[in-house]
Amino acid sequence: MQCSGHAGGFSKQEKDPKYWNTWAQQTLKNALTLQNLNKNKAKNLILFLGDGMGVPTVTAARILKGQLNGQSGEETQLEMDKFPFVSLAKTYNTNAQVPDSAGTATAYLCGVKANEGTVGVSAAAVRSQCNSTQGNEVTSILRWAKEAGKSVGIVTTTRVNHATPSAAYAHSVDRDWYSDNEMPAEALKGGCKDIARQLFENIPNIDVILGGGRKYMFPKNTSDVEYPDVLKHSGTRNDGRNLVQEWTDRVKDKKGHYVWNKKQLLSLNPNSVDYLLGLFEPMDLPYDLERNSNTDPSLTEMVDVAIKILKKNPSGFYLLVEGGRIDHGHHEGKAKQALHEAVEMDRAIGRADLMTSVHDTLTIVTADHSHVFNFGGYTVRGNTIFGLAPMLSDIDQKPFTSIIYGNGPGYKLVNGVRENVSTIDYQDNNYQAQAAVPLSMETHGGEDVAVFAKGPLAHLLHGVHEQNYIPHVMAYAACIGQNREHCMSSNGSADLRPVLSSIAALLTFTRLLC
Repeated sequence: MQCSGHAGGFSKQEKDPKYWNTWAQQTLKNALTLQNLNKNKAKNLILFLGDGMGVPTVTAARILKGQLNGQSGEETQLEMDKFPFVSLAKTYNTNAQVPDSAGTATAYLCGVKANEGTVGVSAAAVRSQCNSTQGNEVTSILRWAKEAGKSVGIVTTTRVNHATPSAAYAHSVDRDWYSDNEMPAEALKGGCKDIARQLFENIPNIDVILGGGRKYMFPKNTSDVEYPDVLKHSGTRNDGRNLVQEWTDRVKDKKGHYVWNKKQLLSLNPNSVDYLLGLFEPMDLPYDLERNSNTDPSLTEMVDVAIKILKKNPSGFYLLVEGGRIDHGHHEGKAKQALHEAVEMDRAIGRADLMTSVHDTLTIVTADHSHVFNFGGYTVRGNTIFGLAPMLSDIDQKPFTSIIYGNGPGYKLVNGVRENVSTIDYQDNNYQAQAAVPLSMETHGGEDVAVFAKGPLAHLLHGVHEQNYIPHVMAYAACIGQNREHCMSSNGSADLRPVLSSIAALLTFTRLLC
């Protein structure tokens, strides 16, 4: 399928040098306005984390977004493409060249690099070794924001106790300790807590929590509210606790609401909700392509409700948003699922943009790590991103898709030779793109990831940095956490702008007096 009007070609205006020169000059004009740096204090902080969203995924998602709108795709702008500052983050974990989502989450949430598989603990902690937890806990920017009086929220398409969100509140030497059912006896004996329990106990009153993972909150064998007859969706907890009920009891007099489906979520009036817990699935939310739009909210809808609740706080908010299933699509070799997840996260970024101001809100979009996903093969302009390269292989004389994985479940031999993709539906939602090396799960990639930033002090995200630098910038911009000297004026009150701009303002004021 070629996109209308672009079949193997491009628009007439692109043949004229004037088109490219005018566009570039306009871009230059916009760039020159960025010389006036935004040095305001950030009232609000938003981090959009595309799990597994490496640069090839961003580019492919851009093309997909354009093609979904009937365009060629390559020239489309994602919402994240519009951010004025872009840098690269080095993603390695302390003990891993190619990282995982837990160690990386500790870096961009707690400001400290860590070992793979661990969340909210320093590299002195050893994975799965309960007795290495104590004394090695590190706190997150979500906690720093809460302690500074801000509202805080977590929105994810995965389980709310999955690797990415859990580093915001938990200290666990094993990312897989979702509930006490998943923990070894010695860890329980050693006093380690499961992650679901830590969600409700470590930072009391996280204002908004939206995602999946319902089954980890209920006693073992408790039937799920949505799938009462499906055994694997039943509660998992061995301690008999009903964490949702405990939470509900705690906040029922504080405008607290628990919801488990889209209708309940969207029927709430955010003005009369101060605390919101939404658990929409027993495990992860479904892929956006497979989502039942009557029962499960989209990431954009969850972000919309979250911001409406959080922005009521005059002191501002911190919000972590995870497009968590980009990663799952890639692991399964299902590029179409992964890319549609990325496009949906981009929609959510657009929604957040409409609801906040660049003057007082620092927004960052990044990934925890990449994947061994790419696309190539000299495809023509406007070629569907899920389509074939324009030539056959000169080795086995068979067609191949542009999208390809370095390893994964898409490796397939038919009668001892590479499968002929023209005999199957390679545009199917769950088609597993061909891979060079057979693995049941495709792996992460180790290259740097992009960090897009806009808003107060976004220019501090420039060049190539360690991933753990990100929350230090966010905290500095919002005057929270450890580095706050620049926020105090002579009378000890918080100044609106960091010290450099304060000096400039002082000089201007002195000049006015003269």
